[in-house]
Amino acid sequence: MVSVATWNINSVRLRLPLVEKYLREEAPDILCLQEIKCQEHQFPAEALAELGYEHQAVHGQKGYHGVATVSRLPLRETSRHDWQDNGEARHVGVEVVGKDFIVENVYIPAGGDVPDREVNAKFGQKLDFLGRMARWAESIDKPTLIVGDFNIAPLESDVWSHKQLLKVVSHTPVEVETLQKFKDAHGWTDIGREHIRDPERYYSWWSYRSPDWRKNDRGRRLDHMWASPDLAKQAISHRVLEEARSWEKPSDHIPLITEFDL
Repeated sequence: MVSVATWNINSVRLRLPLVEKYLREEAPDILCLQEIKCQEHQFPAEALAELGYEHQAVHGQKGYHGVATVSRLPLRETSRHDWQDNGEARHVGVEVVGKDFIVENVYIPAGGDVPDREVNAKFGQKLDFLGRMARWAESIDKPTLIVGDFNIAPLESDVWSHKQLLKVVSHTPVEVETLQKFKDAHGWTDIGREHIRDPERYYSWWSYRSPDWRKNDRGRRLDHMWASPDLAKQAISHRVLEEARSWEKPSDHIPLITEFDL
């Protein structure tokens, strides 16, 4: 069995106690973090190694973005794609040594506030990022798991109100369509929705703006775990940890974890 978790931590140094708590209590074999918000030399490598996660691949950046994959299993870093073509640290890929599969950890741009590339360059960059990812996915030839903060909630049941969010960045038709093209480019399986079936409620993010996130429950499923078809067949469980949203000084995202029978 191999378990892989993903979590947009929204500053790994600020929330290191939460990461440590999660690793002690849930003990995934591999944890993929997004939005670490630090340079590589600032990453808390020693603290995580002391918990058994001594194998690490960190792609950092000062103050913004950044991704890191830490593991109890040996890793070999394979790639750092710049799908936004602007030098931002938004991806790191690793091969899990001895297990014959790849884990791609990605932080897709949020896209700003206005869903129109003509007036909002960030929205256009987000769509272009996904377009480059789709072209890359066409050539994948190994069992691959791609995880991370996709910043898109594609299904109606992935958001608290489909009608009210249709014109809100993260759930607009053009984003959903563009994400679907990426999905089709490799025939990815959405592991989360294989185990938590549509139309069941399934969220991974709640805004800090909500005074009582649990009561209002205005969530969105922005975080995803997608697998190559053959690897997806080996996924035996998938779950989320909603209680993490209530931890002290939490991220606005919660962790997802999938267990594979390899």
